[in-house]
Amino acid sequence: MDAVLELVDVTVRRGQATLLDGVDWTVEEDERWVVLGPNGAGKTTLLQVASAQIHPTSGVVGILGEVLGTVDVFELRPRIGLTSAALAERIPRGELVRDVVVSASYSVLGRWREHYDELDHERARELLVEVGAGHLLDRTFGTLSEGERKRVQIARALMTDPELLLLDEPAAGLDLGGREDLVSTLSVLAMDELSPATVLVSHHVEEIPPGFTHAMLLRQGKVVAAGPLEEVMTEDILSMTFGMPLHLTHEDDRWAARRRVSHRTSD
Repeated sequence: MDAVLELVDVTVRRGQATLLDGVDWTVEEDERWVVLGPNGAGKTTLLQVASAQIHPTSGVVGILGEVLGTVDVFELRPRIGLTSAALAERIPRGELVRDVVVSASYSVLGRWREHYDELDHERARELLVEVGAGHLLDRTFGTLSEGERKRVQIARALMTDPELLLLDEPAAGLDLGGREDLVSTLSVLAMDELSPATVLVSHHVEEIPPGFTHAMLLRQGKVVAAGPLEEVMTEDILSMTFGMPLHLTHEDDRWAARRRVSHRTSD
């Protein structure tokens, strides 16, 4: 397998703050990764580097066979599917859902004068159906629920048939039902052999979809552990990552964590 993403000793600094500190990481084309960590761990910064949105202060970043800093990022970015809260905020609220998705073909937000053929429109429709949002085709983005917007964003991210799919906290802001619907959708994508290599950023182990294969755990910009899920998802590693004793369970291919409570016995 070829690596679609390879970071070697990557550090990102902003002023006096170190956001990522000596990160080494390789993602192969058949892998599905979740990146976990508390607020301020560096998860979003990591995804910004992986999506060629920012350059590292030091270290080497390989993305889809290209080295960041030696390639035109405007040619590289269309090969990467990305969803994030920042991107969602830029989508015009009056835009039709069909146009939100199809406009990814030109890497633009908001239809203007660009031309799309029927194959583009048909692919947009198929992707919306695939993520369970086919019925939203003629709705405007601003009328959608948060869960519906997440699904539309995923369809948009898949529009260009990307070689790498990056999802920055896709379940943020969803209620329990919305989260479970989204996890189910992401699980179907993860288990599809034709889906691209995928990286999902989250705060919560409950949001890891079945079918994901690997995990990276970050704390204060440093990698606590990275590797196959069954190796790195342990109570000790998770507790170290979040800075508290945690009880971890794995049942029906889903993970759950809660604070471990010590019970004192009286004499």
